[in-house]
Amino acid sequence: MKKRASTIERVTKETNIKLSLNIDGEGKGQVKSGIGFFDHMLQSFAKHGFFDLDLNCDGDLFVDAHHSVEDCGIVLGEAIKDALGDKAGIKRYGYFILPMDESLVLCSLDLSGRPYLNFDVTYSKEMVGEFDTELVEEFFHAVSYTAGMNLHIKLLDGKNNHHIIEGIFKAFAKALDEATSIDPRITGVLSTKGTLS
Repeated sequence: MKKRASTIERVTKETNIKLSLNIDGEGKGQVKSGIGFFDHMLQSFAKHGFFDLDLNCDGDLFVDAHHSVEDCGIVLGEAIKDALGDKAGIKRYGYFILPMDESLVLCSLDLSGRPYLNFDVTYSKEMVGEFDTELVEEFFHAVSYTAGMNLHIKLLDGKNNHHIIEGIFKAFAKALDEATSIDPRITGVLSTKGTLS
């Protein structure tokens, strides 16, 4: 099987990002964004999805974390799309309901080539440490639209904002792992149209 991996570089006046992703990895995450909580979330994503992720982001954190988080989402989405190529043989759909202590998060996705985000999550605080909670939605919006992914994330229960966000990233990892898995019964792509683009 062809190696499903990609390296993307993106340089703007706001961020300088290099990201390498191996879909068929071992769960190794090397992440340096300058945002500690965000690094922890992406390392959890790599670990629980069995993806190898190497990310370096030099962003304008003197402004705030918005540009860095959003642009990392753009680059991750591009890497997912590039690594999967024509998506031949993949299951296409993935879902997971993940418990994280008192929180419970649902993530369901379709690698259809058509971007959409339904993000149904509320928080009790604006910040987790020094991380702005509203940036979680910005990140997943960027991932879904650049990857061409229909993505639904819903909080079913939860109180602790750290647990909620960590549950989101882990549920996304598990759902994406399922959707990118190869099913030997599939010839070509899983679509009556004959394409997932």
